[in-house]
Amino acid sequence: MCPDCEDFARTVLLLGQLALYADMAGADLDFVDVVSPSLAASLPEPPPGTFPDDSDLNADPGEES
Repeated sequence: MCPDCEDFARTVLLLGQLALYADMAGADLDFVDVVSPSLAASLPEPPPGTFPDDSDLNADPGEES
């Protein structure tokens, strides 16, 4: 496994769990507001092969390639 693969997978999982928590009744939305940007900022580069080779992540979705 690549060095950052485990970190990437764990961070994506935590972001997903945080999103689910935010939708729960009684969730502490102040906690979500504080933690989510920090967690997203800590997301490492995606491991090789995560996206198709021909994907252009900076392309305008409305623009044809």
